[in-house]
Amino acid sequence: METLKTCLHDKHLALGAKMMPFGGFDMPIEYTSIVEEHNAVRHAAGIFDVSHMGEILIKGEDSERYINHIFTNNISRAAIGKIFYGMMLYPTGGVVEDLLVYKKADKEFFLVVNAANIAKDYEWMIENSKGYNVEIINQSDYYGEVAVQGPKAFETIEKYIGIEVNDLEFYTFKELQYEGETIIVSRTGYTGEDGFELYGSHNFINKTWDLLVQSKEVLPCGLGCRDTLRFEVGLPLYGHELDQDITPLEAGLGSFVKLDKEEFIGKDAILKQKAEGVKRKIVGIELVDKAIPRSGYDVEINGQKIGYVTTGYNSISTGKSVCLALIDSEYAALGTDVDVRIRKKEFKGQVVKKRFYEKNYKK
Repeated sequence: METLKTCLHDKHLALGAKMMPFGGFDMPIEYTSIVEEHNAVRHAAGIFDVSHMGEILIKGEDSERYINHIFTNNISRAAIGKIFYGMMLYPTGGVVEDLLVYKKADKEFFLVVNAANIAKDYEWMIENSKGYNVEIINQSDYYGEVAVQGPKAFETIEKYIGIEVNDLEFYTFKELQYEGETIIVSRTGYTGEDGFELYGSHNFINKTWDLLVQSKEVLPCGLGCRDTLRFEVGLPLYGHELDQDITPLEAGLGSFVKLDKEEFIGKDAILKQKAEGVKRKIVGIELVDKAIPRSGYDVEINGQKIGYVTTGYNSISTGKSVCLALIDSEYAALGTDVDVRIRKKEFKGQVVKKRFYEKNYKK
């Protein structure tokens, strides 16, 4: 399959970025170093090319009812400009996708999905739209997207792009006219810091990138530090902490599954799992030593496997060797002693909270 390129691809090459395939796209992993880029987002501002993400528009008479049918969160009677995080589930309770739903109008919604899942998600939405008066439009080829993240994100956007963004509350958005086109700006992100995501034409995204990068106040950041940043604050990544075999309850995301809704795909399986209790849970683990617990490594007790690492790093912000892991629930209590097998050696660790670093969102 051909590797795709975002609208900013040439700019990444010009900056000397280290490029690697991700989600079917050739994406920048780092420009200078993951550590420098990570710290820029934690303490100042960084900009990410996230144009590989997918955008799907759903509109029509039954759009609200339809989305509530395929989506775990409840969007009923939401205000225009509100954003919801949640999941689409298989009937088994496993996750098709975790995504954002933006309410653009009473009968119009903008869905943002993961790059690797665009085709699968679009097909799933079409397959499950029978009986609903909706139009489902894949707009992924039109939109580019950048994420500007960090404590100085709002002031740099207002200063160099010339649009007001600090009036936005967390998980809200607005549509604006900018040089003759409609753009979307949301106060969202995937780093645990305050920040914004901007959607628009490829021309708008290129201009925004140039203005912010040339300002020298916003550091270009690759997907390497996007992963270390989201991991430190316990945010899940599809294919690691969520997938078709991991339910939202196992991932600790039950607050985004509204079981008081009349129905949604996968509800029966989630109700059953909640009644019986989950057999596995995503937990945090902190190692005593500085070894790095990579994805896929076994978690053990007394030499017996009880689960596996989903994501692990030496945390840049805390200096600790930590990981997220899916383990048997009977061992998931905070303070439980476990071992992580790294190659042929066991390293002692302890179950801790999944959030290794505190989020700094706008209150």
